[in-house]
Amino acid sequence: MSEVAPAPGALLRPAKLEDRYQLDRGPAYISGSQALVRLLLNQSARDRAAGLNTGGFVSGYRGSPLSGLDQTLWGIQKLLKERQIEFIPGLNEDLAATACWGTQQLMQHPEEATVDGVFAMWYGKGPGVDRSADALKHANAAGTSAHGGALVLAADDHTAKSSSFAHQSEQLLVASFIPILYPSNVQEYLDYGIHGWAMSRASGLWVGLKCVGDIVETTSIADVDPFRVECRPPEDFKATEDVHIRWPDVWATQEPRIVRTKLPLALSYCRANALNRIVAKGAGSRIGIIAGGKPYNDVREALGLLGIGEQDMDARGIALLKLGMVWPLEPQIIREFAQGLDEIFVVEEKRALIEQQVKDILYPLAASGEKAPQVVGKSSGGPQCAEFEIPYEQRLLRGDAELGPADIAAALQARLHAAGMDACQALPSTPEKGKLLAPLMRTPYFCSGCPHNSSTKVPEGSRATAGIGCHYMANWMDRRTESYTHMGGEGAPWVGQSRFSKRPHMFANMGDGTFFHSGSLSIRQAVAAKTPMTFKVLFNDATALTGGQPHDGPLTAPMLTQLLHAEGVSRIVVVSDDVEKYKGHETAFAPGTTFHHRRDLDAVQRELRELPFVTALVYDQTCAAEKRRRRKRNKYPDPPVRYVINPEVCEGCGDCTVKSNCVSIEPLETPLGRKRQINQSSCNKDYSCADGFCPSFVAVEGGALRKKPVASAAGAEGDPAAWPEPSHPQLPALHSSYAVLVNGIGGTGVLTIGNILGMAAHLQGLHCSVMDMAGLAQKGGAVWSHVRIATSAEDIHAPRIPDATADALIGGDLVVSAHPDSVSRLKPNCRAMVNTNVSPTSDFQRNRDFSMPNEALWATIEQACAEKNLAKIPAHDIAVRYCGDSVYANMILLGAAWQAGQVPLSHDALRRAIELNGQAVEANLRAFKIGRQYVVSPQRLVAKPAAVVQWLPRGGKENVPQLVQDRRDRLVAYQGSSYAQQYEGFLRKVGSSGAAMPDGYEQAVAKNLFKLMAYKDEYEVARLHSSAELRKLIESQFDGEYKVGFSLAPPLFARRGSDGLPRKQLYGGWMASAFTVLAKLKFLRGTLFDPFGYTHERRTERALIDEYKKGIQATLPFMAAHPKKCLELARIPEQIRGFGHVKLKAIGEARERQRALLGEITGKGAPPMTHEHRLQGASS
Repeated sequence: MSEVAPAPGALLRPAKLEDRYQLDRGPAYISGSQALVRLLLNQSARDRAAGLNTGGFVSGYRGSPLSGLDQTLWGIQKLLKERQIEFIPGLNEDLAATACWGTQQLMQHPEEATVDGVFAMWYGKGPGVDRSADALKHANAAGTSAHGGALVLAADDHTAKSSSFAHQSEQLLVASFIPILYPSNVQEYLDYGIHGWAMSRASGLWVGLKCVGDIVETTSIADVDPFRVECRPPEDFKATEDVHIRWPDVWATQEPRIVRTKLPLALSYCRANALNRIVAKGAGSRIGIIAGGKPYNDVREALGLLGIGEQDMDARGIALLKLGMVWPLEPQIIREFAQGLDEIFVVEEKRALIEQQVKDILYPLAASGEKAPQVVGKSSGGPQCAEFEIPYEQRLLRGDAELGPADIAAALQARLHAAGMDACQALPSTPEKGKLLAPLMRTPYFCSGCPHNSSTKVPEGSRATAGIGCHYMANWMDRRTESYTHMGGEGAPWVGQSRFSKRPHMFANMGDGTFFHSGSLSIRQAVAAKTPMTFKVLFNDATALTGGQPHDGPLTAPMLTQLLHAEGVSRIVVVSDDVEKYKGHETAFAPGTTFHHRRDLDAVQRELRELPFVTALVYDQTCAAEKRRRRKRNKYPDPPVRYVINPEVCEGCGDCTVKSNCVSIEPLETPLGRKRQINQSSCNKDYSCADGFCPSFVAVEGGALRKKPVASAAGAEGDPAAWPEPSHPQLPALHSSYAVLVNGIGGTGVLTIGNILGMAAHLQGLHCSVMDMAGLAQKGGAVWSHVRIATSAEDIHAPRIPDATADALIGGDLVVSAHPDSVSRLKPNCRAMVNTNVSPTSDFQRNRDFSMPNEALWATIEQACAEKNLAKIPAHDIAVRYCGDSVYANMILLGAAWQAGQVPLSHDALRRAIELNGQAVEANLRAFKIGRQYVVSPQRLVAKPAAVVQWLPRGGKENVPQLVQDRRDRLVAYQGSSYAQQYEGFLRKVGSSGAAMPDGYEQAVAKNLFKLMAYKDEYEVARLHSSAELRKLIESQFDGEYKVGFSLAPPLFARRGSDGLPRKQLYGGWMASAFTVLAKLKFLRGTLFDPFGYTHERRTERALIDEYKKGIQATLPFMAAHPKKCLELARIPEQIRGFGHVKLKAIGEARERQRALLGEITGKGAPPMTHEHRLQGASS
């Protein structure tokens, strides 16, 4: 195809988002889920045009890749009601299937019916198909009504991307005698769906529609005309009896009716409507390829990788058959296709279904002596070709996971070579994904403020089991949570295991959605079996894993306790972040229910695990992501308080992370080491981080996050969005297609960027596909959007970008950009625009000293696309500084990529697409323009705001005199010049000792002696909290009128919790005045008149200074013999962090290591533990 560049100023197509449902005919930009909903409207329109008064009915249960189908249906309830289409979500999948069965039974009593028939749609993911097998088999055996029909949307997750097991539904549908249609694109959802209902009406069978993520999660352009498909009745098979549902019906006659009449009718319908078609076959064809659905798309891509277009197939001796109905396989077209071929290559994912049918159809030809082609697919033919007999490495195509174009191309190339056929072009040389090692992976994690951060903790010595839901992720956290079950089986394994285990008790986590779905039966089982265990029912008020849907019926915390009580649970407790809300409502809960704050969770669980019967803990706290959604719609209270961490007070101990497990707690590198900061953009106001035993948390009440930089900080440059419009760039020309890979972190708008590109292409009259790959990514994991743009739909075979074909990368996250699924897709000359900010991964939650391997991450990307093609953009920093929220970073990247000439779409089309998206339009247009300005004038936007994540090299060389001068000045401010001189004097002694010091030793002593001498007592905390730096930090992040408060646990006044530790509480702004006074009393520090100096913590801190000095002096003579150990000894105070009991525990551990090292270095054995040390160990 000739190159085509977007025409500047070209008229845009008058498209609207509503077109997908309201347009009568013509192209609409529509996703797979939306097409399935539009399908209902199309069937209704066809029936009305045929003079039928039909209704529609939809029921099922959400699950990837159909997670959002119910939300899409809810979004157009008015339209559905107008067409007599009812959507009733199923309590679970099998009850939903049974409800659909009921719609077909309606016509057994026509006098009671208000419609001529009901076309039904059932949906469920693979495990839901499994659990519904009984219902589906019975319903299919009973049949459908003449003007009704039933579609089964079987959603398969072939790679267990967001499932507990990789799935393939075909075998179960076959076992239920349900024909299977397999669409290969969004258009075929509309077309095959109409055929499915028509086949169901004609044959009396339910009809399956296989749905996979690559199609469901793709948005593309489809013709939504309800009448584009002509449905012809079966022509060459006539039924001798009525095939529709009946009553009375003799059960024993149902199976023969299916086998002898209904399935032959389905095959006849398939033939009459050419659901299977020969795409290419010539007189010289020798090798024929058979595929359907997603594998068909991958075959087309594979042929393209080999340089074989559709017009080249005849000349290359290749034939191609596309299947629309993969079971039962229509035999006539198989025999027609096989004529003259030497070999048939069947391409299908997972276990072989088509291949076996092809062999069954063609075997009689070979047995009778006629010429029949060899059939290959999973096997390469030969005597050893049984499904599980072939060694894995000898399989032609794998039978697990999924296939990609590169896999198919390599196999096809091998078959062509074996047949001695014309060589193809070489495949792009890319490393196998399995051999690409990512420097770091971004693992899904609990959202910021997620209730599961607290609820999934168990006491020391206990264990828990997981199940289906977000809480499953506790399996890869340090939560002593192991294993899982299918949905609804949570806790049941312990019923069997407990009889043979020494463990007396188990906790079983169960989501509220699972409880409502089927989990209540597991609790009933445990009660019936008298199994001591505690069910932790996590009541989050939403089905969070699949997008925040409400429960499929009424369920409140009081109702939940009543249901548990009715099931026979002996002890019920409710734990919440807000127990005050229960006051006055206690009688609504089950008898004997007690209420506890989440701070007491550990004590409550310790009590429950001692009870010899079934107990339940209802953890009542709304899903954090759902809180955020509701707050945007003003449907949930939005507390006017945010917390800021004063980095000067923070010790970097990580106790705030221990208490909250929250991903919004991020590292902040400072000259004094790593501290903590709160990412205000992602914070969901859970506040559990403030329970960390640290006085650095400052509450800001009122005001709002600052959207623009402080005027004094903006300088003369002002607002970049107000700068003159940059000139438009030269946009890339379109070849056969243009591929843009967008990636980032789930929940940051990556998918929005992809869909804006897709809509812009549609507006411009181009063809496109946008495939979203998310899975659990919305939980902070990796997410991709594969965008393909072309002038012709024929140039986009599959929505997923094949390896080594991406023209541009918009990398919202460095970690995801270096992932094998990113770098493997980049062309060698791909142009990459990548965000320089690196948000912490879950590794930081587990290891407070974890550092990101930035250099390795950048090197991985540079190996995939030349360094000259890689642009590093501080998009996060710019978004925070100029837009007030990091959520605009990806839109800034899009603006930068467009201005750099990496996006083949017009400015007008992109602007209109942003407007049609309808979310924060002005702010997003502003961010897009700022991104453009960065490309034109990067030096004007590079200033870094006060609070962004920085990962600085650790342990590098520093200038010792400058370091000492800096620490001396700090000690002067801390106490005075005399105190600072003590510091300098000791360092001079060490420096003049003549010892052969290893690299970094002097820096280590200078840093760590300062750290010990500048211990943060009450005077120092007061000084740091009353500093101008704190006021500037708050001013840089907040605007408007606000008040500040301080989260503290004063040693003389703090109350103690159920764990015996002091608890913090919030003190108002008056503390600022108190701090000012207290800071001035620092001259009392260490004197007889110091009221705080007599505490065990302060006496220990003063003792540490002397111990450190003595340890350094004692080891100087042994420096040459033990340089590494001496350096480790000098750095021991780095591990002493925190306040109160947190610090005392760290001191105990540090002293143990210090004693051991002194003994190893001096050879005199470890010094004896003093009384002070013993006291320290006891305090730890």
